[in-house]
Amino acid sequence: MSIVKNPIFIDKEKNTIEFADVRYYQADNGEYYPSATTILDAYPKSFAFYEWLKREGDNADEIRDEAGKTGSIVHQLTEAYDLGAEISLLDEADGRKYRQSEWNMFEKYVEFCERFNPKIIDTETSMVSPKLGYGGTRDRIIELDGKRILLDIKTSNLMHKHFWLQLASYVKLNEELGSEKVDTVAILWLNAKTRTEGKKGQIQGIGWQLIFPDKEIDYYWRLFRATQALWMEENAGYKPRNIVYQLKYKK
Repeated sequence: MSIVKNPIFIDKEKNTIEFADVRYYQADNGEYYPSATTILDAYPKSFAFYEWLKREGDNADEIRDEAGKTGSIVHQLTEAYDLGAEISLLDEADGRKYRQSEWNMFEKYVEFCERFNPKIIDTETSMVSPKLGYGGTRDRIIELDGKRILLDIKTSNLMHKHFWLQLASYVKLNEELGSEKVDTVAILWLNAKTRTEGKKGQIQGIGWQLIFPDKEIDYYWRLFRATQALWMEENAGYKPRNIVYQLKYKK
């Protein structure tokens, strides 16, 4: 088991820098394995997705990429916050460093932490298993209300069923890594449509909520393995596409 992700190879003698394909993880045996999210590209898309694709047309790729950037920034902010860093909206010149949507979701995460005080056990750990044939990065392991939870942070407009397949795959990687067993999984949705703090016992706020799966982990694990088999059938022999750049130029 390895926890190496997206290795960067610098060769100063050749004046090159090489980035490994972000959709793959490298194990200790030197082999690359697809990420769980890459495998889940093979999971059937919903009717709503195709309607969105038709509606947005040529803008769909740009919207997807922007959503991905927002998600990455929010993950970076929440991780730094959990590690004890002071997070500021403004830079040294009092200019705004983050977009409103990014800061808005970050503040929802802060509200979750301040109101419910989860104990952060682990943040952003990457894992890969040659035995299971894939890799992934779990967002958090937390303790909340006496339960150990493998938590994923989502900033998407909608909740999708394949999110639970992703979390089930992380639970299995977690077990293979030898980490302490988790009691359940959950998604902290920072772009929810909630308008209140919910009823007693609910963990939510305005625009965010903590969601638990409605079926057992093994149910979603079986669906993940079926999806993985389909992905492997269509991508047998596929290798990561490493990108090589020159380190510097001089005219």
